[in-house]
Amino acid sequence: MRAVHRHRDRVGVVEVALDQVRALGARCDRGRRRTPGLRREEVAELAGVSLTWYTWLEQARKIAASPQVVDALARALRLSPAEHRHLRALSGLPDLSEHEDTDDSRLQRLVDALMPNLAVVHDGRLDFVVWNAAFARIRVDPAELPADRRNLLWWMFTDERTRAMMPRWEPAARAILGQFRALVGRTPDDPHLNALVAALTEASPQFRTWWQDYPVQDFRASTITLDHPAAGPVSLDVYQLRLVENPDLLMVVHLPVTADDRARIATLLDNDPAN
Repeated sequence: MRAVHRHRDRVGVVEVALDQVRALGARCDRGRRRTPGLRREEVAELAGVSLTWYTWLEQARKIAASPQVVDALARALRLSPAEHRHLRALSGLPDLSEHEDTDDSRLQRLVDALMPNLAVVHDGRLDFVVWNAAFARIRVDPAELPADRRNLLWWMFTDERTRAMMPRWEPAARAILGQFRALVGRTPDDPHLNALVAALTEASPQFRTWWQDYPVQDFRASTITLDHPAAGPVSLDVYQLRLVENPDLLMVVHLPVTADDRARIATLLDNDPAN
């Protein structure tokens, strides 16, 4: 990989501790060095791989690279988080999902700016992070859910009010479940997700039955219809977007389909005592 070669040239011996490289048996006499950065054998030693394997990697030969080896190379080359993720992507490995924390107040301003459209942001486990007043009034106010159950799956499968409002609740719930199953498959050892699966299996017979079918599904453009007790029938186009600054965060936006839908939502929000 040319990217690995360039990173090796960029890293100075002093950056990785000269005595550490000497201890590994590499020749580090700065007066005789001909490479601008680390030698191949030095990177190989620091990463704990053979020189032949590392040479083949730089030459872009078809070789297997485990996550542990790629992560060790990232440490040896002093890669930034973004460069580390890029190296994993080049190696065909999943993202580490180690992104800088995003300020919740910044996210709140984003969803508030989308009013009167419904907007909500979920984290990598589909927990609710922020939402705007339209989402809270039309769909659900996550603040009213138990603190340890403010999660999209928990709400969808245990909230009877939501189920009563959705004439086509089943296909919507199955679609969300398919996305959740794919998420769990990518992080099977996440204790939070495993605890949520156990709790939903206990709380929802429907979840328990469908979960055994092993559903997996990507998001598909969809339109949902609500029979809202205060606003009346409302149809909403559903969009999902990822934030570049933190791709673990998922923003879901609901847009009224027709002018009548927009008017019903606007009337409900205008008459909301909380506004």
